[in-house]
Amino acid sequence: MNNWNSEEAHIVYAADNRFAEILGVSLVSLFENNKDMGNIIVYIFDNDICNENKNRIEEIFRIYNRKPPIWIKCLNITEILSMRISVDRGSLSQYARLFIARNLPDGLTRVLYLDCDIIIEKSIKELWNIDLHGMTIGALKDAFSKYYRANINLLPNDIMFNSGVMLIDLVRWKEQNIEEKLLEFITQKKGKIQQGDQGALNAVLSKDTYCLNPKYNSVTIFYDFSYSEMMIYRKPPKDYYTEEQIKIATEDPTIVHFTTSFLSKRPWVEGCKHRYVEEWLKYKKISPWKENALWNDEQTDLKKCFRKIYHCLPTCISVRIAGLAQAYGRPILNKIKG
Repeated sequence: MNNWNSEEAHIVYAADNRFAEILGVSLVSLFENNKDMGNIIVYIFDNDICNENKNRIEEIFRIYNRKPPIWIKCLNITEILSMRISVDRGSLSQYARLFIARNLPDGLTRVLYLDCDIIIEKSIKELWNIDLHGMTIGALKDAFSKYYRANINLLPNDIMFNSGVMLIDLVRWKEQNIEEKLLEFITQKKGKIQQGDQGALNAVLSKDTYCLNPKYNSVTIFYDFSYSEMMIYRKPPKDYYTEEQIKIATEDPTIVHFTTSFLSKRPWVEGCKHRYVEEWLKYKKISPWKENALWNDEQTDLKKCFRKIYHCLPTCISVRIAGLAQAYGRPILNKIKG
């Protein structure tokens, strides 16, 4: 028998002020497509979101007649560990999820953590009620080469996952002392971890992860490359998702995750051509940020140049060159930095 309410989802986000608008659009998509879900309780780990943006976020909850969000101040990991923590991408607000068990109400047994850069296209009821088969979390199996695994003390075929969508068994999280293990790993690495907080989560939870169907976290790489190109580019283990699973994930996703990619822009940036950019804009147009202009492209000149070269060459050559940089070059640089 489940130890959680199948009709009441508990959702966790973490955001800083810069990403408050992106969080708002995600919330609009959540409420638009989950009118069948009895209660949706939202917890927001707040990293200095200004009052104006908080008011706008709370307006979304009033419009959809949902209970107001529960604001939780982000803990400062640099203060907790008394060390400088490197940020691989994003901001330190992402580290808030490492403290998810201590910050949420007692008695809560299951939560769904979501990154801000996603839209929910269907009901999450099925996802919310997935059997984790005794594992602490459910997450998307990510496509990374064995060299990334080596940098965080994993074996070549160990699971690496994308932490942007995580279904978490909080009871088991506490029983397994996951937070303590995460902080210990970060301390051992002196705050310099490949992929930041996601790297730490992978190092600790790799063998305690139930792999979700990719339709629950349809990431940008699925759209930027064909299946065969993706396998050449990322070089994941042989037990990665099948081509059919990825096809379904892109054609009929429950959650679309606009992850960073050198080949494409994100939907809030001018010039985005993602397959689901119009869906993101649709939710933005009914959000309190509907009048806000799209962001300027802030990709570095080096990334822009690399993208231009990629498109100039035949794809069969481009994807192999990019694969060398992605599967070998980046993890080697990460190892040197660490």
